[in-house]
Amino acid sequence: MTLFTLLLVLIAERLFKLGEHWQLDHRLEVLFRRMKHFSMARTLLMTFMIMALTFLLLRALYGLFFNVPLLVAWILLGLLCIGAGRVRLHYHAYLKAAARNDSHARDSMASELTLIHGVPPGCDEREYLRELQNALLWINFRYYLAPLFWFIVGGVWGPVPLVGYAFLRGWQSWLARYQTPHHRLQSGIDFLLHMLDWVPTRLVGVIYALLGHGEKALPAWFASLGDLHTSQYQVLTRLAQFSLAREPHVARVETPKAAVSMAKKTSFVLVVIVALLTIYGTLL
Repeated sequence: MTLFTLLLVLIAERLFKLGEHWQLDHRLEVLFRRMKHFSMARTLLMTFMIMALTFLLLRALYGLFFNVPLLVAWILLGLLCIGAGRVRLHYHAYLKAAARNDSHARDSMASELTLIHGVPPGCDEREYLRELQNALLWINFRYYLAPLFWFIVGGVWGPVPLVGYAFLRGWQSWLARYQTPHHRLQSGIDFLLHMLDWVPTRLVGVIYALLGHGEKALPAWFASLGDLHTSQYQVLTRLAQFSLAREPHVARVETPKAAVSMAKKTSFVLVVIVALLTIYGTLL
């Protein structure tokens, strides 16, 4: 059921998910606004609670009406957790602003896209565009590739780790947007996601390595296997840049488009791999 649900979720997300209505991050903001104290213990407690509620929901639906309600729940939870939603609107707004040379609107949308890691101060245009590329690659990872990983790893309870990961992702984004760096540090969210992203980053990184300059990317990927300290953002984007270096872009529109195109190829490769493994497992 995982592959079937996954395909339905991705198709529906591409066709209909254009805003924040079907975004778990947005739905959780009501809860996030109630938080006045921040700690890793609170972050873990909230995560375990939402995962437990998801498990109880799936357990209650299991076996009812030939599992049709269970399938619907899987699809709805997948739509809430997989897909960029509002971020995609920011990307298209950036492209429109860049095409008409509206620097104020362009910079405003770029700041939204680079919300988590930001842009180094004082960088030139080329460095600015590369950081924008990296931000788009990371958005694709956080909203598509990593959720797919946890959805698949969860097996028959796939939505449980998926919802847990999406909760942490939304919590980090909310803290970055509305709270101070100190509160974000107290919450422990960056450390938790650093640990959770370690394995999916390496799996996605090897796809980027194979799509790009293998003679440069593969040694970098092997080196990353023993690296526990470098941020997953740097590991992933460094490997992705080897692929993007094959067709360098320095234009305000073409540069982000190149990153999104590469990210879509990676997502497609990952889905194909999952499909082949599922078929292979079924035949065995």
